[in-house]
Amino acid sequence: MKNLKTKYLGFELESPLIVGSCGLCNTIENLKEMERSGAGAIVLKSLFEEQIIEERVKSATQGIYTSFHPEALEYISQMSMNFGPEYYIKLIKDAKNELKIPVIASVNCISKEYWIEFAKKIEKAGADAVELNISHIVHDVETSANDITDDYLSTFRAVKDNIKIPVAVKMGSNYTNIARMVKLIQNYGAKGVVLFNRFYQTDIDTDKLELVPGYIRSSRKDLTETIRWVSIVSSKTDIDIAAGRGVKDGIDAIKLILAGAEAVQVVSALYKNGIGYISKMNREIESWMEEKEFRSIEEFKGKLSQKNIENPQAWERQQYIKALVGIE
Repeated sequence: MKNLKTKYLGFELESPLIVGSCGLCNTIENLKEMERSGAGAIVLKSLFEEQIIEERVKSATQGIYTSFHPEALEYISQMSMNFGPEYYIKLIKDAKNELKIPVIASVNCISKEYWIEFAKKIEKAGADAVELNISHIVHDVETSANDITDDYLSTFRAVKDNIKIPVAVKMGSNYTNIARMVKLIQNYGAKGVVLFNRFYQTDIDTDKLELVPGYIRSSRKDLTETIRWVSIVSSKTDIDIAAGRGVKDGIDAIKLILAGAEAVQVVSALYKNGIGYISKMNREIESWMEEKEFRSIEEFKGKLSQKNIENPQAWERQQYIKALVGIE
């Protein structure tokens, strides 16, 4: 059996496969099955800022919440009752009592003011780390790139400065300079970064003439962008990288590790194939390592990162021209 151990956020994981934050991670039964199937760590289902400030959302009298549709307010109220802050704290405590692998809390927020107190509660409940999912979809034409960066970093800092457990930041890919943003996050004290968040997608129903949800789950075509940026970021920073979005099997996980990721987050593949699919993915990684004669993850991690590829800029330019011109 090959050594699948890797280090992420200061923890030694038995496998590089981490179950990403999703609806599967909201019951102890599922979490225990994930551990049995060989997950290296688990990120709990995200707790949303709206759940914490339910009272304000209900009244719909402050800030951005004045524009909420009544049905949205009712949904958030029900969401908070079924999976609100109290339940979340209990889930962390129960998970730590039942599991041996790291349990990472996930918080999805817009502003920093509500998270300081709750971050402390998450830490007190026993979470091993926090994954901070800062949701910024900016559409104000007066907001500059520097404004976005400053707000993002101040939100992170507000959480980081008030807890001692490691904090990772889950990022989207819509930044002018992703590598610089990751470097700034590292400089501010983040232990890890997750590349990438997949934001809510919007589609249009041409029959009903209305907006509808887009495709929720990731697809394999999303993976190539992640590979590119993991390769670049791992070459320019020292921060731990968990990569995801489009991972469908063990070979996809291997690609991200070759690019420089310490760990790989999996979600959509488990919805499609079941939680037990983690075992199959681990076996695929082991089989590939056997074939290539690698004894450990560390031996091939980052082997194809930007810093380890000869003249990466020229190579990318060459492939770009080849694809567009059609030279075979």
